Order: sequence, then structure tokens, then C-alpha cells
Amino acid sequence: MGASTALDLNELISQGQELRKRLGSETEIEDEIVTSIYQRAEAIASRVTTEVDARGRDWTKIVDDLLTSRLVGFPLMILLLGGILWLTISGANYPSSALAALFFMLEEQLTSLFLRWGVPDWLHGLVVLGTFRCLAWVVSVMLPPMAIFFPLFSLLEDLGYLPRVAFNLDNIFKRCGAHGKQALTMAMGFGCNAAGVMAARIIDSPRERLIAILTNNFIPCNGRFPLLISMAVLFLGVGGAKHSAAVASLTVAGMVLLGIGMTFVVSYILSNTMLKGVSSSFALELPPYRRPQVLQVLVRSVLDRTLFVLWRAVKVAAPAGALVWILANINIGGMNIVRRLAGYLDPAGRLMGLDGYILLAFILGLPANEIVIPTLIMSYLGEGALMELESLGAMRELLLARGWTWLTALNVMVFSVLHFPCGTTLLTIKHETGGWRWTVTTALLTSGTACLVCFLITQLVQLLGLSF
Repeated sequence: MGASTALDLNELISQGQELRKRLGSETEIEDEIVTSIYQRAEAIASRVTTEVDARGRDWTKIVDDLLTSRLVGFPLMILLLGGILWLTISGANYPSSALAALFFMLEEQLTSLFLRWGVPDWLHGLVVLGTFRCLAWVVSVMLPPMAIFFPLFSLLEDLGYLPRVAFNLDNIFKRCGAHGKQALTMAMGFGCNAAGVMAARIIDSPRERLIAILTNNFIPCNGRFPLLISMAVLFLGVGGAKHSAAVASLTVAGMVLLGIGMTFVVSYILSNTMLKGVSSSFALELPPYRRPQVLQVLVRSVLDRTLFVLWRAVKVAAPAGALVWILANINIGGMNIVRRLAGYLDPAGRLMGLDGYILLAFILGLPANEIVIPTLIMSYLGEGALMELESLGAMRELLLARGWTWLTALNVMVFSVLHFPCGTTLLTIKHETGGWRWTVTTALLTSGTACLVCFLITQLVQLLGLSF
């Protein structure tokens, strides 16, 4: 028995050495081992099971061959994303306008009530023109897109499509020196980057987990979609053009692809510099497709995602609106604080195709990405109050009056996708990494990337003479 065991052990060692010579890397050896295990399991299963109806088509295999195909898998993924965004943009316009009209009707009632009570002007401005208008903007702009996007995304998740996306992206992440499971954490980032950072716990390797954490912010979360959709509609979908919604949808989809592309690029740079190491592998077993539980998905997406995120935005938007109103209405040396701060930031903003007010809005929007637009509008208005949302056309006219062009809108979208994480995500990174080192690194890495990309886009457009 002892001699036989020794012989088997020597044979296994010999086979392992041959495998290492043939394949070269540990990752390929692991893949070969997993493949051989599945092949052996299939061989055993075929000997002890009988297929009742072998003539029927295996639709799961046919669909998987398409969705995971190297030729059509990625185009189908992009088309699906574009379709969801098109439905979101097309379906959110009317509800947004209706909610805006409702909120500003309530504002008139609040103003009449304050006048009847003899409330001081400064308190009316702080409560109504600052806090309430900021809340009105956040709810009317955020709620309709989220109420459409999240259920559609949840249906894909419940159907079993997201693991196919991870399968398609696994090889790219491996080539970037990252872990294939990062595709799953990246998908979580579409809902909330803080959730994506926490989801990185599924990655066993500390090095690859850090890469996933540092790059998750490049995936636009739900808080950034209202800004992306607004900019796309205002500067590409305005005027009721025949294909305006489709063009705006493709633009937003392009921003999502930009974020994914930057995730690959930065992951590759990190894995070859400060987080250099050997990539690990994992076996992803594709689950069977399931018929979505539509009612359950709708309830879960509305309660767990839409209303939860909206409540978080409202809690942040209320004090932020009050703060911005205060900054916009306190004058120092004949100039309010917002204008003074924007003046300091303006030279840097111009280099990136932006301006000081835009950069200041992103900085003041650190608590939550949802308040960047209302902060910007409030800052642009000399009286320090949000404009009333009579129409998207009115907002477009205001931005054009401040010197905006299509290049400005493009850079705002790019900067929104790539810039520093929100306060919640930064605190989550601190908790997950155990200190401020990687938190500060993430903020500097993402901000530097956003500034560099916007600078390069601006210089290229100006060099080509297209900045009109």
C-alpha cells in the first residue's frame, strides 16, 4: 500500500511539473485544473443520467452562446445598456416636468405663508429659496430616472444576465492584472459606489481587492446619472429633433463606457506599479436563467434602491442647499463668497474646458453627487437662489448665457464620471481599507484622472478648431 501511494504521488508530481512547463503561469494551471474537474464531472454525469428528450433545443446554451460570444457578446451588451438608457431618458421627461410644476406650486404656497406670518426675508431665502428649491430639484430630477432605471437593471439582475457580463469582462480584467470578480463589484457600482466598494470583499487577494476599491468610482452611480442625462438632453436632445432621445441615450452610454474603459486602464497601471503582483483566477459558474419575479423586483428596486437613495440625497441636499444659499448671499468686499471662491478656481477650470463655478459646484457636491446641478445653478444666479424649473429650455438658456458650449457640457459629463468619490464612498473606503491612506489615494487618483482627461479633450478640440 505504501509503495503504491508513493508511486501515485510521484506520478502526480511528474504530471504537475509537465503541466507547469506546458502552460507556464500559475493562473493557466488553475484554469486547466478547473477545466479538467468540470470535464470529469460531465463524463461521470453522462454515464449515470439519461436525457429524456434529446431532440429539443437547449435554448439556454443557444442564448449563452450569443451573450458570451467574443463576436457579438459586447455589441449586445452595449445595445442592451443603450436601450435601458433610452427608456430611462424618454420616460423620465414628463414625470420630471410634472414633479417640478408640483414643487414650485408648493413653493408659491410656502412664500405666501411666510409673507402672511411676517417672516424675515433672510429666513424666507434660507428655507424656501435655498433649502426647499434644492430639495425640489433633487426630487424632480432624480426620482423619475431612478424609478425607471433601477427596476430595469434589477430585472436584468434577476434574469441572470449580470453573471454573463462578468464572464465577458473576466478576460479583460485578467489582462489588466486585476481579478475577474471585479466585474461583479463594478456592476454593484452602478447602483452605489459605496456598495461596490463593500462588494470588493468577495475578492480574496488583498492586492486585487485594493485595485477594485480604487477604481470602482469610475463607474457612474445613480447619483451621477441625473447630471449625465440632463447634460445629454440639454445639449444633444433639445429642440425636439427626430432622433434627439437616441443621440442623448448614446451619449450617456458612451459616458458609461468611458468609465468602464478608465477602470481597465487604471487597473492595468496600478497592477504594474504600486500594486504589482501575480493575478489570481476564479471559476465562474453561470447560473441558469430565471423567470424574473416582476412584482418582487419592482418592490425591491423601489424600496431598497430608488427610495433609499432618494432619501439619502434629500438628507444631504437640504443642508447643502442652505449652505450654498448662505455662501451666495454673504458679501465680503462687495463680492459674495461663491463668486470669490469661483474666481480662485476659474484659471484651472478654463484649462479643462470648465469654469470656476463648475469646479466649485463639484467640490460643494462632495456630500452627494445629486446636488452638483442645483449648486451650480444657484451659484450662477447673482441673487443666490435656484431658478425655477419652468423648462429644460430655460436652464439651457441660462447655461448658454454663461458661455457654455457642447464642449463645456461634454467636459462636465466626463468630469462627473471620473472625479473624486462622494463623502459616503470615501468613508466606506476608509472603513474597508482600515485608514486614510488609500482613501486619500483614491481621491487624488480619480481627481487627477478627471482633470487630465478633461484637459486633453479641451486641448485636442481647440487644436482641431472645433470649440464653437
